[in-house]
Amino acid sequence: MFKTKYSINNIRKHMAGINENIKIKSFPQKEYINFDNAASTPPLLPVIKEIEDFSKHYSSIHRGIGIKSIISTEIYEETRKKVLQFVNSDTKKNTCIFVKNTTEAINKLSYRLNLSKEDVVLISLMEHHSNDLPWRNKCKRIYIKLLKNNRLDLNDLEYKLNHYKNKIKLVSIAGASNVTGYINEIHKIAELCHKYNTQILVDCAQLIPHRKINMSGTGKNDYLDFIAFSAHKMYAPFGTGVLIGPKDTFNKGVPEYTGGGNIISVTENNQFWTHPPEKEEAGTPNVIGSLALMKSINILEEINMENIKKHETILTKKLISNLKTIQNIKLYISFDNINPNNHLGVISFNIKNIPHNFLASLLSFEGNIGVRNGCFCAHPYVHRLLNLSSTDIRKMQQKMIFGQIKDVPGLVRISFGMYNTEKEIDNFIKFLNLIINNIDEYKIKYKYNQEYNCYFPSNLKKEDLLKHLK
Repeated sequence: MFKTKYSINNIRKHMAGINENIKIKSFPQKEYINFDNAASTPPLLPVIKEIEDFSKHYSSIHRGIGIKSIISTEIYEETRKKVLQFVNSDTKKNTCIFVKNTTEAINKLSYRLNLSKEDVVLISLMEHHSNDLPWRNKCKRIYIKLLKNNRLDLNDLEYKLNHYKNKIKLVSIAGASNVTGYINEIHKIAELCHKYNTQILVDCAQLIPHRKINMSGTGKNDYLDFIAFSAHKMYAPFGTGVLIGPKDTFNKGVPEYTGGGNIISVTENNQFWTHPPEKEEAGTPNVIGSLALMKSINILEEINMENIKKHETILTKKLISNLKTIQNIKLYISFDNINPNNHLGVISFNIKNIPHNFLASLLSFEGNIGVRNGCFCAHPYVHRLLNLSSTDIRKMQQKMIFGQIKDVPGLVRISFGMYNTEKEIDNFIKFLNLIINNIDEYKIKYKYNQEYNCYFPSNLKKEDLLKHLK
């Protein structure tokens, strides 16, 4: 029987920096715990090795006759095929466009849909800014309502699909929230969209490292028209993003970026564009980043997305169970019917009377635990979770405009990767209790740092952090 090299049980040893002991002046040496995977995952060591091995063959792709150029071109185009296969995309219908990240992918689509001010794009309040801001200056952006538990209201979605009818150009939603970890019913939503002759874009940035993506659906008209995602959340943080969608969308019109690589011919008076995906990839592309993505996908497939799902579900249930016992904690999720199909390993919370930026700082310096705090580029959603009134928000914005960000409301977020362990959760809970029980002492020992909007130990200088790298 074929023995796999990578599995959910051994993947930890294949991660960069996982066993790194951070040495900081005046603080004990501790193994770093990374619970900030929703922002970016650490690279896989085999991905780094793949890049290192390939670097001696690297050359600019397309049109080069040199052997290295031909090798690089083949690898780049092979990655494109691999990506389409990984998400079960219809290769005859769809094209895979490489960009820098999910943000650029969604922006690209917003330019390429030929939107007018009268067109409607439906989004939700739970979206990352990258799936909100690109639509704001091009069309009417209308929010799908959320339920009381802050999940998407599919009845309101259908109402709006029927109400606005032919004016709707796109429904654009997150596959999963980067704040609450809620997974949206993307195929049920897709089926609704197609019932009303509307296309759907799914922002898969949070979803794709944790769940299998199936663009083709189940054959019940629940296919996904467009998806966007980033390699930096898939253990390959080397600057590659992906936009997949129908070739017909990109055959028409002019690309928003123009230059070398996306033309057939140029004269003093005219130009002829090439075909997608090259039409959408002006300039020299990130060949090394695409290679990193392909290697990462190969490893994810070997581990099996179902095994990742099972492992991270165990971690999520353990964390929630432990957090519910913490004194004065507020969890920003609904506990109704949490299961692997509707929730990722992303949990946001606050502790009463401890500012989120102070708590995150203490976890970092006292426990060597990396979390994220703030509003996670999803301000409207976090405002709703915090029950902020319009007056509260207006006052908060006034302060922020003038650089007063110390007391801006926010949350603390924990997010898992496939390499995290139950032992790490135990250590986290231990230090969280330690912080809560000794908070008055920590208030004396720490001082606010405006540059990072966090709290540093009084005896620590920023330069001391950088000494670790030397």
